[in-house]
Amino acid sequence: MKALVIGSGAREHALVRGLLADPEVASVDAAPGNPGIAAIAPVHPLPGLSDGPAIAALAAEIGADLVVIGPEAPLVAGVADTLRDAGFAVFGPSGAAAALEGSKAFAKEVMAAADVPTARCYVCTSGDEARAAMEATGAPYVVKDDGLAAGKGVVVTDSLEAGLAHAQACFDAGGRVVIEEFLEGPEVSVFCITDGETVMPLEPAQDFKRLGDNDEGPNTGGMGAYSPLTWIPDDLVDDVMTRIAQPTVDEMRRRGTPFVGVLYVGLALTAAGPRVIEFNARFGDPETQVVLARLRTPLGRLLTAAADGSLDEQPPLVWRDDSAVTVVVASAGYPAAPRTGDPITGLSEESAEAYVLHAGTALNADGELVSAGGRVLSVVGLGDSVDEARKAAYERVAQVKLTGSQHRSDIAAAVAPAASAAD
Repeated sequence: MKALVIGSGAREHALVRGLLADPEVASVDAAPGNPGIAAIAPVHPLPGLSDGPAIAALAAEIGADLVVIGPEAPLVAGVADTLRDAGFAVFGPSGAAAALEGSKAFAKEVMAAADVPTARCYVCTSGDEARAAMEATGAPYVVKDDGLAAGKGVVVTDSLEAGLAHAQACFDAGGRVVIEEFLEGPEVSVFCITDGETVMPLEPAQDFKRLGDNDEGPNTGGMGAYSPLTWIPDDLVDDVMTRIAQPTVDEMRRRGTPFVGVLYVGLALTAAGPRVIEFNARFGDPETQVVLARLRTPLGRLLTAAADGSLDEQPPLVWRDDSAVTVVVASAGYPAAPRTGDPITGLSEESAEAYVLHAGTALNADGELVSAGGRVLSVVGLGDSVDEARKAAYERVAQVKLTGSQHRSDIAAAVAPAASAAD
């Protein structure tokens, strides 16, 4: 099998690694990729991530048997439709199905139809509506941009004025906002692979959205993650399948827009049980880095089964017993104004216990590796326990040299006994 992975982040680097580890996958190409991916697989330039005809032409040129679309923007733009119309097997939902991520208001509509537990919400198009909705929900106020916002379109605040300001910025940009009641409880991510009928959950992970330690600072695309989650209820995944993932997939099929790919279920574990915070239509970053690090089942076979509708014929997934922790190394100024062009060194020593996935990196005119985005690297550590995985990840982070870089020092610390004792 030949696979083509679309995207350029650490998530796509993890997908390429996972596919290459599958003995049934003969080769993996990526577009546009990044320098880290280029070290292990051929990469190809693209006019744009949402240029469906260009991606289809590339898939034909390399003879791809499976195209895996990583980011949300091309999915919402309908790139999967263009590829399927051209005869390719695609892992990723159609444009209509990807609206589960492309519009939070649409996702809430689907959840209501499928009787999926989630927060009470209001869809607003004006400042007056937003104020009334916020007064109805009370603080903390949760104000969400209805459309795609690269993981940074949500404001959670105790300040009515700050919430209204975010809402107004969305209105000024021509969008809507979804204002909902705050869900109290730890957050968990569950990826569900589906072919539009059968749903197969991956092991849960937890990510860390805030920039700084102790969940301080602004929201980001994600500063780290870990898996497995030994503290969650034993029946959580079964509950998510029964009450959330399967009903949602069934509802999408009933509407004539079957969802094929990965349904990312973002949960809050409230006192009343799990509630959906959001759906995404693709693998999450940085959770993918730890979930795929632990997956033993061949990835190519799994994604192909989803793409061709044979997921019900697949055996149960097999997982490593190890723990995995990923720590994001971000550039100076992230997330507000990331600085780029700074040299990156200290990446040469790889091991089975710790490795580096590239995200915002590039080669400059002299061929030097430099920063090229906000989240620059994901450092993955593996170990027999969360303690060991954290140790491996942070020892590897310490070797990375990037002027002005920033990272959290507390990823998974709350569940790591040694880290807690050190604190």
